[in-house]
Amino acid sequence: MEMNTFTPEDLQRKLYFLMEQLQQMAGQLPSKYQMRLPYELLSGLANCLLNDTIFEIVKGLMEIQHVTEKHLFQKRLQLIHQQQAEIQQAFSNIILDREKEIMKQTLFRRHKEEMKQLDLELVRQLDQKVTDQQSILEKAGVPGFYVTSNPMDIQVQMRLCDFIIRLSKMDIPYS
Repeated sequence: MEMNTFTPEDLQRKLYFLMEQLQQMAGQLPSKYQMRLPYELLSGLANCLLNDTIFEIVKGLMEIQHVTEKHLFQKRLQLIHQQQAEIQQAFSNIILDREKEIMKQTLFRRHKEEMKQLDLELVRQLDQKVTDQQSILEKAGVPGFYVTSNPMDIQVQMRLCDFIIRLSKMDIPYS
């Protein structure tokens, strides 16, 4: 059903329902988050969610994030397996214990640095994904979303996404 086929009363009931649910969800959060979710923000979010497109955007972003996280995890596992294979290969050719110890130290240092570099790259990619998501939701007009690297603001935005996802699973009147 198109949004414009709803009566004003239908939209009002849907808005009240969304607002009530958002207030309940916000009320269950620790106070440090509740303080950052004023009535005006929740009201703006409820109004924004009258358009079901926002639910679809958030679901799509969540799916993309899960695929990205799985891909990055596989990338990390691949490096671990490569390093294990390298250790086995290196040790298979060494007979003297002293040489094994030197090789072990050398490989350990190099592998640690490789893992650190990969982890930094993975974090950079995840940070970029967060920035992309913030930008998309801001452009879609979702209240509370803007590009930021502030950890508390990101936590609040994560709570808002959780609210949207939870609402998308509910039987919302007149959706």
